[in-house]
Amino acid sequence: MPQVLEFKLPDLGEGLTEAEIVRWLVEVGDVVAVDQPVVEVETAKAMVEVPCPYGGVVTARFGEEGTELPVGAALLTVAVGAGAIDAEGPGGSGAAEGAATGAEGDGDSGSGNVLVGYGTTAPAARRRRVRIDHMSTSAGPLGGTPAPDGRVPVPASASTPARPASLPASASAAPASAPAPGGRTSAAAPTPDGRAAASAGPVPVISPLVRRLARENGLDLRQLDGSGPDGLILRSDVERAMRPPEPKAEPAAAAVPAATATRVPLKGVRGAVADKLSRSRREIPDATCWVDADATALMAARAAMNSVGGTPKVSVLALLARICTAALARFPELNSTVDTEAREVVRLPEVHLGFAAQTERGLVVPVVRDAHTRNVESLGEALVELTEAARTGRLTPAQLTGGTFTLNNYGVFGVDGSTPIINHPEAAMLGVGRIVPKPWVHEGELAVRQVVQLSLTFDHRVCDGGTAGGFLRYVADCVEHPELLLRTL
Repeated sequence: MPQVLEFKLPDLGEGLTEAEIVRWLVEVGDVVAVDQPVVEVETAKAMVEVPCPYGGVVTARFGEEGTELPVGAALLTVAVGAGAIDAEGPGGSGAAEGAATGAEGDGDSGSGNVLVGYGTTAPAARRRRVRIDHMSTSAGPLGGTPAPDGRVPVPASASTPARPASLPASASAAPASAPAPGGRTSAAAPTPDGRAAASAGPVPVISPLVRRLARENGLDLRQLDGSGPDGLILRSDVERAMRPPEPKAEPAAAAVPAATATRVPLKGVRGAVADKLSRSRREIPDATCWVDADATALMAARAAMNSVGGTPKVSVLALLARICTAALARFPELNSTVDTEAREVVRLPEVHLGFAAQTERGLVVPVVRDAHTRNVESLGEALVELTEAARTGRLTPAQLTGGTFTLNNYGVFGVDGSTPIINHPEAAMLGVGRIVPKPWVHEGELAVRQVVQLSLTFDHRVCDGGTAGGFLRYVADCVEHPELLLRTL
């Protein structure tokens, strides 16, 4: 009576736990030989043809194409043993006898090899098989009956070279007189460089897929050097032998060293600036408005102040700082911060005016505390003191924190305008460009005037465009008409 054996989806290696059936290679009722591929599956790694370790008749398949099966699930069942195959049925007597030979004999019901974690656990088969691709299904030269794929079982008494202990149990060895793939005799087949191939010894190959790939492409496995353990020939070795030789590259006229990128760590001052500006862009919905202003009168007022002897010189930045504190008194919405957790806008009673200062160590923003209580002279003294401390690296943490509004004079870099990034958690920043002579309509006549561009970036959560525009317009008016400041002195 035939015995029905169940073939389960084997462990395909590398921790894979399932595979999808792509294509069945056999039908129910087909005769299969030992190690014949029966199904093509796809894993997360690659497409694989799975060979069956039993020879006999396929009695059932489990899973349609496109079905995903876990490792260990039944793939198909095979009837093996006496009476399993009708000699007059599919495949003819040669195929039947070949399949039965692979399934029986010496107590071994399967190949015991092929893929990781499946096959029999019995000792390695004592039979040897060779591929006879050019012969029909009649008896082979060693008296056995070939299977459909051309392999002939070799009797145990046949004189064949012993398998090295380092080779897997499934590594086949053809006798020296056995024809190589394509009908060539391996003992006489020369290698491409004129060397004669080895005439004896096993071919170190384990996978039937590798053998089939070599046979279909007319490659003699004895001429290949295996890259696997103990010289085992892998599929990659066969595919490499199939590739055409690569053309030799022309020597380069002159070797040019490749340029390498320079990496600058974001740490220290640079890292702090990066973190603060990134947070500002991430959390604050900012908007920017700008206006050109005629600063001719402001520059004349500064010159008049500095013409008085015995008094400190007044800087443009000090004048702009005083204008900012006057504008914030009129538009307190911009001297505020946002409490995101409480969802509240917090208007601050004091103006702690920050100003951007570029130093050798990077951009810093010193803070003039209680700027709203200072006049132009006092603001100027504080700006000079903090700027010197910034340049020498002597600023304390208290002098770099707590600002409520920032003044950014980027005109010192020779540029006209920008869209400043708000100094988080403040609500606004005033940017001032360079003051340069430009054509300007003054009192109905075209004239050359000292013109400056002013830009205001503000947090749109604390106010709308009307408030921001009102603030910026007041600043521009004070630049054009410094006498307006007399009202708030």
